[in-house]
Amino acid sequence: MTNNRLKWTNATVPFSRNKPLQFMAIIFIVFFGLMAISPTNRSQWLANSSALVAVILALVFTYKWFRFSNLSYLLMLVFFLLHLYASHYTYEGTPFDHWLKISFHTKRSYYDRVVHFAFGLFVTFPLLEILKSKVKLKGIWTYVLPVDVVLGFSALFEILEMVAAFVAGPSGEAKFVGMQGDVFDTHKDMALGLLGGVVCICILAWITWKRDQSAAAD
Repeated sequence: MTNNRLKWTNATVPFSRNKPLQFMAIIFIVFFGLMAISPTNRSQWLANSSALVAVILALVFTYKWFRFSNLSYLLMLVFFLLHLYASHYTYEGTPFDHWLKISFHTKRSYYDRVVHFAFGLFVTFPLLEILKSKVKLKGIWTYVLPVDVVLGFSALFEILEMVAAFVAGPSGEAKFVGMQGDVFDTHKDMALGLLGGVVCICILAWITWKRDQSAAAD
C-alpha cells in the first residue's frame, strides 16, 4: 500500500485554497455551536468537548508540519460530529437510545458502542497517513501498526474515564464511565474500537488489491 496507489493521500493544497476543507471547518463550527446550546448535562458536555477542542487545536497548530488528506479530514469530521452529538445529550441519553429502548425494548444505551466502533473505523486511515509519512511504514506494518495505535488510544480513553470518575467522587462512575451494569463494558468498548480499525484496514487492503489487479491487467 503506497502513496501512489492511494492518490487521496497527497495533501499539498494550503488551507486558503482548500475549499472542501474550509467547508468541513464551517460544518464543524456550526454543529459545535448548536450542540453547545443547552446540553443535557453541562459538566459532561464541558469534559467531552474540552478533549475534542484540544484535538482540533492540535490539528490546527500542526497543519504546517503535517497536512492530512481531505478524505482523512472528512473521516475525522464524521467521528467528531458523532461525539459532539453524544456530548450534547450524554452518551446514555441520546434520542437514538430512546428510540432503541422504545422500539426494541433494550435496557442499556448503545450509542456509546456505535461511537467506539466509529472511532476505529474513521480514525485508522488518518493514523495510517501520518504513520506512513513520519515512520515510513512498509509491508505488513502498514496494516498492523495503525490498528495497534487505535487500540492503544481506545485503552487510553478508558483509563482517562477511570481517572475522571475517581476525581468526580461517588457519582463519578455514572457520569464518566457509564458501565450501565455491564462488568465487561470497558473490554467491549476497546474491542469495538479494534474491530472498527480492522474493518478500515481490510477495506483499504481490498482497494489496494483491486488496483493491483487492474494494473496487472493493463
